[in-house]
This record gives sequence, C-alpha cells and structure tokens, in this order.
Amino acid sequence: MDTQTLVREKYGAAARSVREGASASCCGSGLSCCDPITRNLYGADEEGIVPENAVLASLGCGNPTALIDLKAGQVVLDLGSGGGIDVLLSARRVGPTGKAYGLDMTDDMLALARESQRQAGVENVEFLKGEIENIPLPDNSVDVIISNCVINLSSNKDRVLREAFRVLRPGGRFAVSDVVVRGEVPDAVRQSMLLWVGCIAGALEESEYRAKLEAAGFAGVSIEPTRVYDIEDARQFLAEAGIDVDSIAPQVEGRFMSALVRATKSAECCTTGCCA
Repeated sequence: MDTQTLVREKYGAAARSVREGASASCCGSGLSCCDPITRNLYGADEEGIVPENAVLASLGCGNPTALIDLKAGQVVLDLGSGGGIDVLLSARRVGPTGKAYGLDMTDDMLALARESQRQAGVENVEFLKGEIENIPLPDNSVDVIISNCVINLSSNKDRVLREAFRVLRPGGRFAVSDVVVRGEVPDAVRQSMLLWVGCIAGALEESEYRAKLEAAGFAGVSIEPTRVYDIEDARQFLAEAGIDVDSIAPQVEGRFMSALVRATKSAECCTTGCCA
C-alpha cells in the first residue's frame, strides 16, 4: 500500500471515530501512541471558540496559528487541514474581509471540518478536496500557508514545497508545524521513532528541510523547536518493537522534535522571474 493511501485510510478512520463519539488517534482506534505529540497544543480560550469535534480531531504536533501574526484581510491556506481547527482559528483572526482555506484529501475529515464550520457559524472558510502535492488554487493567491504535522507524511516533499511557493503571493509567508529530526540517528531506530512520532511518518532532518525550502525558492528559513521528544515518551512503543531502549537512548535523546518551520517568498520575487 502506498503512503498516500495509508494516510487517507488512517486519517479517515480517525475522523469517523470522532463522529462516532471517540477522540481521534492517527494510529487507529484504541491506540494512544501519538498522545505526547498531540496533547495540550491549544489553550482553553482557543478550544472554547471552536466546536468540540474540531478539537478532538486535531492530530497535529503544534499550534501554528498561535505562533504567527495574522492580519485582517489576509488569505490563509492550511495544508492537510483535517478536522479544521487551525482553519477556523485562522478565519477568526483574518476577519470577514479575509479568508481561510483548508485543503485535505480525506472525505471523512472534510465532512467533519465542514460540519464544524457550520456549527461555528464561520462564513469566511472554504474546505477544498485535494492533495498538498497539487494545490487547487491559482498562482500568487495566498498570503500565509500553515500546516500542522502533515508535510512530514508526504512522500514527495519537494513537490509540496514547490506548490506552496507557487500559490504564495510575493512577500507571502510559510509557517508550519512539523516533525523534524536533528542530527544523525541509526536507521532502524529512526524508522521506529518516526513511526511513533508521526505514525506513518517520513520526517526530514533539519538541514535537509532547510535545503528543500531553499531549493523551492524560499528565503529566510528558520526552524524553531516547540516540543522535543525524549526517550521516555517513546519507551513503550520502542520496547514493543523489540528495541533495547536503554542502549539506544544516548543516540536519540533530543533528536526528534516538533518545530515551527518559517520561510518567506521574496516581495521582489516576480520582478526577478522566480514566480514564472
């Protein structure tokens, strides 16, 4: 089964579990391997202004809307919008003169997000069906791109970043929460940790993420850790995978993290031809 199909099935099942009255888990019903990543990301004030299902369906690794400056009238795009919590929060911040798009490929998540939009009574939102590798929006049409622990799931991150660059307006900003690896980690351990951190993940090493953004045309790249996962967070999962946790702890401690990844599309971009 290819990665995209696996992602669609896992996140579709998570959306259905929320609609049936259970909290979501990207690892499937009854498992809680993602709890240290997804818990306590939103404040009570944020959770209080969106429907409960949007909160329950949040499977991110950060809170990108809390860490960036959004202004009235801006257009925001959330890549892999899931249950819609970040879209709804963004829509309130950009106000009625702005707009927030959510892009997701999973029918169940889109249905859940649209129902949350209806319950919230937020009109300046549009949820689009599509893949983050092929964004269904015109060139130079978005002011800010956000995402929450989704780009690490794509098997073609170069394409995702090129598409993000394409749809951003000159001067536009890329500000996503994502899982990032810092430094070298043994392959077997890396794969097990990534399966735990992202459930079906392919997180980039920090310098590789930076290089891919720059290759796509972005400038001003910064990667700021927001939550570092220690070995104790993953002890049970790794032990079940047959890994001697104590022996590998020094090789992975502090290497896996959620981070806010920022970059910009130069305001002079089109005058130099890079928007073509």
